Amino acid sequence: MENFKYLGVILNEDNNNQIDFQERIKNANKIYFMLQFFLKNKNVSKKLKLRLKNTIICKTLTYASETWMLTKRDRKQLNIFESKVYRKFLGIVYDNEKENWRILANKEIYASVKNLL
Repeated sequence: MENFKYLGVILNEDNNNQIDFQERIKNANKIYFMLQFFLKNKNVSKKLKLRLKNTIICKTLTYASETWMLTKRDRKQLNIFESKVYRKFLGIVYDNEKENWRILANKEIYASVKNLL
């Protein structure tokens, strides 16, 4: 038996967590797309969107993460996914200097989220 699922975690005989890690990102992505209506809605506060992200999406992503051995590639994938979710609920901003709309840079994203906490 190569892989099997036990208590929601995919285990294998090599003790390699890559399959489980990819499955977690895929499941969190599904939830992200299910909540996309709320994340894009301007009438929902950013604090509530952050709470949705932390309680639903992140919990799905990090379930049983205590057993993970993360590589640099894995951490980069987690950061990319997190930035994608933050960009969705923070939205685009108007740049007065260039007089156009743009997406937020990563530094701006994390500064905005830090202000919400």
